[in-house]
Amino acid sequence: MENTRVTSRPALWFLFSIVLVALNLRPSMAAVGPLLSAIRDDIPLSFSLASLLTMLPVMAMGLAMFVGLRVSQRFGDQRTVVFSLLIIGVATVSRLFLDSATQLLLSAVLAGIGIALIQALMPALIKSRFSDHVALCMGLYVTSIMGGAAIGAAFAPLVMEHTGNWRMGLAIWAVLAVLALLFWSTQRAQMPTQNSKASSNGSFFANSRAWLLAIFFGLGTASYTCVLAWLAPYYVEKGWSEQQAGLLLGFLTAMEVLSGLLTPVIANRSRDRRVVLMVLLTLIIAGFCGLILSPQHLSLMWPCLLGLGIGGLFPMSLIVSLDHLDNPLRAGGLTAFVQGIGYLIAGLSPLLAGIIRDQLGSFEWAWWSLTAVMALMMLMVLRFNPRHYTRHIH
Repeated sequence: MENTRVTSRPALWFLFSIVLVALNLRPSMAAVGPLLSAIRDDIPLSFSLASLLTMLPVMAMGLAMFVGLRVSQRFGDQRTVVFSLLIIGVATVSRLFLDSATQLLLSAVLAGIGIALIQALMPALIKSRFSDHVALCMGLYVTSIMGGAAIGAAFAPLVMEHTGNWRMGLAIWAVLAVLALLFWSTQRAQMPTQNSKASSNGSFFANSRAWLLAIFFGLGTASYTCVLAWLAPYYVEKGWSEQQAGLLLGFLTAMEVLSGLLTPVIANRSRDRRVVLMVLLTLIIAGFCGLILSPQHLSLMWPCLLGLGIGGLFPMSLIVSLDHLDNPLRAGGLTAFVQGIGYLIAGLSPLLAGIIRDQLGSFEWAWWSLTAVMALMMLMVLRFNPRHYTRHIH
């Protein structure tokens, strides 16, 4: 298969369609945090139960990731993305008619399944279609995912305020699914053809490097899911309004978008990603320390540091995984495994933070725990020497 230049018009159009699809992968989760107090006024939810609204879709994403590549092989990438967008759209719009915590949780799980099917196939699709520009295109794709989170977090409280209904603040994001469907349906001719069957995810279960990459991705994503679930409620407890807390989360995710765009460009200069990863983890640690020690002073500084760190860490974790293998299908299988295990790990973090909040009456201990996790990840980064990749995964 010939490499396609990103500068050609069909390639740019295809990349734009990927961006629109990626925008659908987080609003269903990101809109919940800023509206949580309004939801809890209407539907009885403890913090532990409310954490399931973020945890369950992330866990569903992890489990569905293991079948995502097989589904896309059986039905084709084009149809798999269409089907997944329909699932996300239906799950999102169903929130207009919710009356119980169970229904809310079911809608979250359904959205998580649709999200996972897309996220399982996209890295292989990007590596196959844009093999000369993998880091840049992965950066744009992952940045668009975080951009969707920023849109959901920042505008869900505004929608609730204008409509007087938190359900509308959760359901309106189905519009993004419709928009993505319209554009993606025109891309059939641009889909890369795969001549061989994708490698089974199972082949990576016995590989220690695949597990290291998966744990690294999972721990990094744990900081993302925890902040997504609890930053807004944390500041609402500090006396901020839902709208102010939602805008703060929107600002954090805007910083994630900025970092997600710039970090892969900087990292693209060298195949050794370790220095960049160390800088990103340092930013996250500084952000969590500020959030704990001085949440009301320099209150924009801490989300800024967290956003810059988390926003770069997310794409770089996947890029490091893709670096290990040259074959797009095999690399896609590895990233599906990494995301599958990783999201199962990350899905537990909002629940643990919610339990900590219920038991100890404060989110600070959750932030301290995540700070320790980031320090552990710094030790893991030292193992990612590109000269040794072929030794670990053949």
